[in-house]
Amino acid sequence: MLKFFAKYKFFAIVLLVLSVIIITAIYSVLKPTPKLKVYAPVDINEELVDSTLQHVKKYHTIADFSLINQNGEQITQENYQDKIYVADFFFTTCQTICPIMTDHMKQIQEALKEDREVLLLSHSVTPEIDSVAQLKKYALEKGVDSKKWNLVTGNKKEIYALARKSYLAVKDLPDGEEYGMIHTENFVLVDKKRRIRGMYDGTQTEEIERLLVDIEVLKEEN
Repeated sequence: MLKFFAKYKFFAIVLLVLSVIIITAIYSVLKPTPKLKVYAPVDINEELVDSTLQHVKKYHTIADFSLINQNGEQITQENYQDKIYVADFFFTTCQTICPIMTDHMKQIQEALKEDREVLLLSHSVTPEIDSVAQLKKYALEKGVDSKKWNLVTGNKKEIYALARKSYLAVKDLPDGEEYGMIHTENFVLVDKKRRIRGMYDGTQTEEIERLLVDIEVLKEEN
């Protein structure tokens, strides 16, 4: 009996190896590829969405924009063409959640420093205070890499429209002030087709880790 098994030992090993290869190949084919959700206004907390869009279920994209960054340069959608990017809303004099959000944006910047496919974009919700000079000062203090991360200011009406109608990331001021915004902690992940693919709490470390993982998933999709 032992001689019989010894005789066919080589063939058994070959068969076992082939079986493992075949099973692995089948698993790879059948395993679903991770894919991120494409967000529409109906998927977002309605407090963050302009009333004209709260019913929209699909085809939502980020609108064209023209703003000024910390270096006094005009920044438009062309600067983010064919890029994945993370967007948020802040103001330089904020002493509550903004410092945490900025630190976490810096963390993302450092993690993806050599990745030319991913950029960052932070919008001021107080453009009347956050001049180019103020943004530059803030950028230097926080270690912002201008090649990777734009801090932008501009027309308040335009920023308000972007926040409420494109990124779906800020709340209206309760007193009804025209173009008044309460920024949130949300980081918004935008794909190369200008669609929202993720929303994250920018104050939570575990959410930043999730965001970094989702960026890699999105890159594979693209």
